Amino acid sequence: MKKLMIMCAMFLGFVMVASAQTDTKPQFKFNEEKHEFGKVPQGKPVTTEFVFLNVGEEPLILTAVQPTCGCTIADYTKTPVKKNDKGVIRVTYNAAVPGAFNKTIIVTSNASTPQKYLNIVGEVVAAPASK
Repeated sequence: MKKLMIMCAMFLGFVMVASAQTDTKPQFKFNEEKHEFGKVPQGKPVTTEFVFLNVGEEPLILTAVQPTCGCTIADYTKTPVKKNDKGVIRVTYNAAVPGAFNKTIIVTSNASTPQKYLNIVGEVVAAPASK
């Protein structure tokens, strides 16, 4: 009985290793996942691009890119990104209110990690008072 259990465990282990090697799901590889804007003048929107590469086998399809705040908008590659091809997520922050900001963008896709979180940070500096 003990031998049978060991054999079953070994077989299960081989099956798991084999299935892990055949995972063909798409995968992100970003140039950066957090962008630092530094000091931003109030009233001047700022934009950055998060460039990513699909390092998986299957095409990568972004199903949603959602900023967690109404002060941030995002546009993204809407066509499937093939293996070793690049896609872009363009994020614009409306620097209307003075102060530090740290905003998250939630990226949903068919990747092996279906949700990815991107961040933009910086500080909006008030315009000097005119005399």
